[in-house]
Amino acid sequence: MERTFIRDIRTKCGETAKVSGFVENIRDGKSMAFIVIKDITGKLQITVEKEKCPALVDDIARITPDSVISCTGLVAENEYVKMGGIELLPTELEIESVADALPIIRKEIPATKKKQAVERSAIDQRLNYRWIDLRTDENQLLFKVQSCLVNAMREYLLKKDFIEIHTPKLIGAASESGADVFEVEYFDRKAYLAQSPQFYKQMAMAAGFERIFEVGPVFRAEKSFTSKHTTEFTGFDLEFSYIESYRDVMQIEAEILTYALGVVNEKYGERIKEAFDIELIVPTLPFPVITLAELYDALEKEYGYVPAEGERGDLTTEAEKLSFDWVKKHYNHEFLFITDYSAEKRAFYHMRDENGVPQGYDLIGAQREHRYEILKKQADEKGLGEDVKFYLEFFKYGCPPHGGFGLGVDRLTMLLLGLNIKEAMFLFRSPDRLNP
Repeated sequence: MERTFIRDIRTKCGETAKVSGFVENIRDGKSMAFIVIKDITGKLQITVEKEKCPALVDDIARITPDSVISCTGLVAENEYVKMGGIELLPTELEIESVADALPIIRKEIPATKKKQAVERSAIDQRLNYRWIDLRTDENQLLFKVQSCLVNAMREYLLKKDFIEIHTPKLIGAASESGADVFEVEYFDRKAYLAQSPQFYKQMAMAAGFERIFEVGPVFRAEKSFTSKHTTEFTGFDLEFSYIESYRDVMQIEAEILTYALGVVNEKYGERIKEAFDIELIVPTLPFPVITLAELYDALEKEYGYVPAEGERGDLTTEAEKLSFDWVKKHYNHEFLFITDYSAEKRAFYHMRDENGVPQGYDLIGAQREHRYEILKKQADEKGLGEDVKFYLEFFKYGCPPHGGFGLGVDRLTMLLLGLNIKEAMFLFRSPDRLNP
């Protein structure tokens, strides 16, 4: 018999159906057994009257929490069943896999009159058994939300005539400044894991693709141990041609985020509130914009914050935190575009204006320099001329003005649900974690 997803079980009332999933809970009494089974779509109570089902009794005794079972039986309405007033009365039960006692506590277990509370296992211990930790309702909702978010961004761009591409992650030269890259052996020479698809996104502009995006892995060899750093993450990158300024890039980024968060909120807003106690806010257009110098002046005036000497050309971690409070207070907004960074803090391929100010912003994006001689000069200024020789070739034979940005899917999920980066990824990677 074909399996029925639990979300569809109500359509089978009065009929025989088969369900499969993990055992979330089991109460095995003398005359009755109650099993709560869970699949990716929902939960269902399996009710067993032992006198009517003697052939199932021995198998029921073998079942442990998190075992995987399949049950076939009559789907019946029962107003006393808390899970939607539906239960399955089994005639067949197959144990697909018996689970050993779990090595982690996925959720805190509150105290009862007879038992003390049990603390949830620490995040690093849960990461050691990530596949078990991922079975919780919250974690599975997280990835449904993430999937919805990425699909909505993809959907928006496809409607705007963007093409999805897939660029190589093994490259012959570092894709940014030459620092913080993973070096690997590549037959008889060195190669690197891509820090971003930046060079190849721009190659697509030189190829006349005009509008492209990519969703793929990004690697950063940073020895950082913070709540938002990871050595491998999923990037959502785009690039498009014939822009007039970096403000065109800012506009499309604001539109994408507004559209995608609206889709997520419509589908999962209530469940996010219930599971994570987070009110998902769909931003409004336009997003507020401020220069970096203006922001530092505002932060000094309101919070007494002054960046350390030499850091005024970039956004510090503390300023980033304060800017969120500042934009909420003054604009009642979740997002803030910050422009006019120092040239020494921005990548060599960012276009600069007549005063040498990079034509970029943080959220994060920029207009690229598409003119060969100027781009070559800016690469030489940073000592990268030879390293990026192959990249410079893209611009010698004609290339339209263009710009783009990249978003970290995992960080976006983390911020959306109020989590640590370790919890917002399917599998977290850091300088001291390569398993599982």
